[in-house]
Amino acid sequence: MGAELVTVPLHELAHGRAGDKGNRCNISVVGFLPEVFPYLQEQVTAERVRAFFAYRGASAVVRYELPRLWALNLVIDDVLEGGVNGSLNLDGHGKTLSFHLLSMAVLVPADLVDRCRAARTGAGLGS
Repeated sequence: MGAELVTVPLHELAHGRAGDKGNRCNISVVGFLPEVFPYLQEQVTAERVRAFFAYRGASAVVRYELPRLWALNLVIDDVLEGGVNGSLNLDGHGKTLSFHLLSMAVLVPADLVDRCRAARTGAGLGS
């Protein structure tokens, strides 16, 4: 019998970093453990990220894989409502969008979530 699968927000498995330039946002999603990376590859697709940000006008997403870092780098076009200086939005910066992306739901084994929580908090790590 397989492991129990649970749906959790992406922030349970990974953290994010972001930047912005003009109307383009760059978001990196970095797994807490190497075992997370296959789930990122499978579920955090360019198509799914574009759909996730469709309400903001995202026109294209290019995904770069960094397996040795357990990370994805996502470059999202036309998502900043014209850019930080050109938008009437109060906070159009990329860092806000990285927090939003980390709310995306993913389906993973329950034990992986527990191990990521331990890794994130330092629980169970050697002295």
